[in-house]
Amino acid sequence: MAHENSTTMLFTSEEIKRENMKQLLREVSEALVERGYNPVNQISGYLISNDPAYISSHANARNNIQQVERYEIIEELVRYYLESK
Repeated sequence: MAHENSTTMLFTSEEIKRENMKQLLREVSEALVERGYNPVNQISGYLISNDPAYISSHANARNNIQQVERYEIIEELVRYYLESK
């Protein structure tokens, strides 16, 4: 008989939020690549200008990225960059 691990994993809302943000950016990036766009250029353009036209509507990417505040995306990108150094 296999012994099941009954340890409860504890996640903070901040960790969940960060994982959701990473998944969102991956999905938007994939949609942009599928349409032939450079995701770094397009996402940067959107974050700088707040113009949603930078993000393709393909795979609902435009609607999805607009569900998150731009400043939250920028904060997460800066946090990720600094923590990976």
